[in-house]
Amino acid sequence: MATPVPTSPAELPAAPTGEPLTRRTVPTSSGAPGQIRVAAASGGQVREVEGEAALAGLAAMLAAQDTTIWVDLTAPSSAQVETVGAAMGLHPLIVEDVLEGNQRAKIESTDGVVHLVLFALSHGRRFVASEIDLVLGPRYLLTVHDGGWDPRATHHLRKSLAEIMAQGPDHLLWSLSDDIVDGYFPFADELGDALDAVQDAVIGHASPKALEELFALKRELIEVRRAASPTREVFNQLTNRDLPLIDAEELVYFRDVYDHVIRLTDELDNYRELASSTLDVYLTQINNNLSTIMKRLTGVTVILAGVGAFAGIFGMSEANVEAGSFWLVTGAIVGAAGAAAVVLRKIDWI
Repeated sequence: MATPVPTSPAELPAAPTGEPLTRRTVPTSSGAPGQIRVAAASGGQVREVEGEAALAGLAAMLAAQDTTIWVDLTAPSSAQVETVGAAMGLHPLIVEDVLEGNQRAKIESTDGVVHLVLFALSHGRRFVASEIDLVLGPRYLLTVHDGGWDPRATHHLRKSLAEIMAQGPDHLLWSLSDDIVDGYFPFADELGDALDAVQDAVIGHASPKALEELFALKRELIEVRRAASPTREVFNQLTNRDLPLIDAEELVYFRDVYDHVIRLTDELDNYRELASSTLDVYLTQINNNLSTIMKRLTGVTVILAGVGAFAGIFGMSEANVEAGSFWLVTGAIVGAAGAAAVVLRKIDWI
């Protein structure tokens, strides 16, 4: 059954700052069967089948010469992953890694097949990192992911799936990985804007709410960096190792993705340093506020101590003082206190 390629990506609402980043892995824990779609490209044409028909005809399509195969599993069950792995002749370790989930971004070569693990970031009510397994073999590419990421909505495949697949499975791998990496930059920009807002809040008024927002932002930075930073090593190895499945002409495309990852990780490192510097500024602001309060309390103490000492000495030595002398001494005390207040105000102690 033919399946149309989506023409526009799903729109995702912006996530509020401070929400934790969660990880979604495949296969599904429920064991419910997922979606299987197989695209076979030959002679500039792409034929797509899905469901049981795709699974039944997979072996025949893989055996056909001059055909590029893309097998896409969306939220599959463990049984589906094992069945597809057996049909494609994948090494048991690759199948085990896909079934296990909870991997870090990595690249491994086993039995002449390249296995990549990448993470796609999305945001709705909270940030989500979806694990994506990509297995590159001779004339085929296998992708395994959950329902939060739609490979056919990526900007390269929206233009022409046939054109991408006509250039081989390694070019299809590039088109998907390039879109995944490009999806990291909106998160970096959003985190940068949030960091600017927190910095303004800390400098304007170092309140506990600003500190709470700062720690939430630091947590987001750590989580996003954990998902994105290992990708740098993945593309470093992909562009520098001798992999027969990657055509020499395709390396320039992967090097472009590698350059994007380097720029991204540099931005995230800068944001992390800025967040740490903002925390230092917050602590400095708190210390400065405490020093100001202590100076003002000291100034008030100087005034009250002088008044108390003067009044105490006068009261003990002049118990039967006349009324006129009392008001004269009281005026002198008030005048001295006022003069002290003026002096302390001029040196910014009160």
